[in-house]
Amino acid sequence: MSSNKPSAGKPADLVNEGLIAGQKIAKISVVTLLSIGAAEIIMGQISGSVVATADGIDSLSDAMISFIVLVGLRIAHRPADRKFPFGYHKVESFAALIAAIGMIGIGIFIFYHSFEALLDPREIKQPLLTMIVLAAAGGISLHRAIQMNSIANKYNLLSLKTDAKNSIKDGSASVIGFLSVLIASQFGLLQMDAIGGMIIAGYIFSVSYISLKQSSLILVDSWQNPKLTDMVKHIVEEKFKEENIRVKSVLLRPAGAMAQAEVHLEIDGNKKLADVELLLVMIEMSIRSQIPAITRISSIPHSHPQQKQETTTTPRKFGGIFGDRKNQTGSVAHK
Repeated sequence: MSSNKPSAGKPADLVNEGLIAGQKIAKISVVTLLSIGAAEIIMGQISGSVVATADGIDSLSDAMISFIVLVGLRIAHRPADRKFPFGYHKVESFAALIAAIGMIGIGIFIFYHSFEALLDPREIKQPLLTMIVLAAAGGISLHRAIQMNSIANKYNLLSLKTDAKNSIKDGSASVIGFLSVLIASQFGLLQMDAIGGMIIAGYIFSVSYISLKQSSLILVDSWQNPKLTDMVKHIVEEKFKEENIRVKSVLLRPAGAMAQAEVHLEIDGNKKLADVELLLVMIEMSIRSQIPAITRISSIPHSHPQQKQETTTTPRKFGGIFGDRKNQTGSVAHK
């Protein structure tokens, strides 16, 4: 677990806090990117700079992506209901997927028009003013990216991480645009303007690929953090060593910014049902207290292997929870 993630409070409260913080920064992102994009496109039309226009289109596309992220975070904030009994947290990952697909389309558009400009390069008008606009856009985008990335990492919001990477890419693209205009105007290499636009398109493709991969893996329940699995096992076996509990397996699945766990435990089969249920509750509380990112835990008890062997040769007492249970009712699997 990352050290900058919150370590106290109920998991549900942390999720809500993260979603609210994510919505606020996403709103700011939408307004900022729309302003930057409009300024760059206007400057691109005045100066004839391909890279300024490409960066402006990139900023407007990022504004659209931030808006998609904002909508996704708002939906993810909804409580669980009959239609979505496990909650709406995966909507946030789906929003990241849609955003990544949108980025690919924008990248193709920018690359195509930059390639056309490469074949027919033109002189840039008002190069100084164009560089000022691009430098200002880069500084604002990078500053916003730092703020967004901090919130995304703190609350593990995938769609916001995608948007933060987008902001870093947007700021870097503006720097590339600045250098392209500088070289084209001061050294007479007019093709650099178009090459800068193609580099920006390459940035878009790289970020969209990473975001597409991460969001797709989450949506198909692929778990990519084996350290967290080992951490769950260590917490249970160390804290409940006196109870002679062994972790048989830990199954984790992502649910947006959070995770769900199914923990299979080997427990003394002679314990009473009430004792086992209390023990499972204590285990779940211990896991949640140290790993708030796991919101839902299912603990499934199993008898120790040696006890299973004993049942084949020795009659069990009715008091054993995993033996003959004529006098017992109910499930020992605690959700």
